Amino acid sequence: MLNICDFGAAGDGATDNTASIQAALDQAAETQSTVFVPEGVFLTSMVRMSAQTGLMGNPAWTFRKPGGSVLKLNDPQAECLLELSKAHGATVNGISFDGDKLGENIPGIMVNNGGYGKYGEETTIRIERCRVDSFSGHGVMLQRIWCFSLRHNMISHNGGDGIWLQGWDGFILDNWLTGNLQAGLGAYEKTSAITVTSNRVEWNHGAGLDIRGGNHYNITGNYFDRQGGPGLDIRSTDNEAYQITAIGNSFNRNGKPARCNGGTESAQIRCMDARGIIISGNICESGQDDDNAVDTDAVSPDYGIVFGGLRESIIKDNTLSQGALKELLHDLGGHGEQLIVKDNVGSLTKI
Repeated sequence: MLNICDFGAAGDGATDNTASIQAALDQAAETQSTVFVPEGVFLTSMVRMSAQTGLMGNPAWTFRKPGGSVLKLNDPQAECLLELSKAHGATVNGISFDGDKLGENIPGIMVNNGGYGKYGEETTIRIERCRVDSFSGHGVMLQRIWCFSLRHNMISHNGGDGIWLQGWDGFILDNWLTGNLQAGLGAYEKTSAITVTSNRVEWNHGAGLDIRGGNHYNITGNYFDRQGGPGLDIRSTDNEAYQITAIGNSFNRNGKPARCNGGTESAQIRCMDARGIIISGNICESGQDDDNAVDTDAVSPDYGIVFGGLRESIIKDNTLSQGALKELLHDLGGHGEQLIVKDNVGSLTKI
């Protein structure tokens, strides 16, 4: 394992370590090695990883601040902090990435492939136990990625989406997606075969999961708390949304009024113009901010499950005990054949 300090890096929070870190990563590319980042704050501009290499540190970060092995952005003109295009088979493990809110629309970690399989094989990038925080753009931007996993990360307080996704065959497991200025997960382009399991998706200013035209999603066992929009938002746009299951999730007080445009955005779940959808076995409850402050204590959402334009779909066996203020199931009509909506129980919240 190569240590960035052996290449001249200093974790003093003052030295520009871009050249030293890149030299270590370039050396790792020659032998398919892993580069170690020790404890400290290492200032850097954008650095690039190569195929079948690793970047590893000590994940001693907390919910609210970076810690352990910290790579901190010091360049407001950088394209990103860590660039993973062409880095198929790369692993990033245990690093705190701190964007320091520099620049405009700068992502923390970025894959920007020219096409699927463009470099000859599946991307197979793994990002684990990392903290990606305070970037002016998306926390993790995955563009045309093919086979990947994000596990045990905290991706929070970024200026865009926590995860911006365009790609296929991915696992998003056991992450915090917290306080981002857009969605926790934003999938606005073509996406397919994505497993989203056991994540805590909370306090994002947009939707928790915003899926526009994806297919073959398995969304299971997640907790959606206090988004600015719906906890889960599924819609067909330029691409059709189809074959998506949302089973066994918990939805709590989504559609926060101070961040929501109202209407059907004030919902626990919204599903529009899609086919082959299953929404089943979920629990929904309305609520207000934890501190009950006068200017932030509005109870939300207005609606439990909003749906319209569905076909060959099932909305069944969901519990909405005090699940919404106005209507538990808000049916906008326009459905095709074979829609089953039944056995959803609950009550409206009284203020």
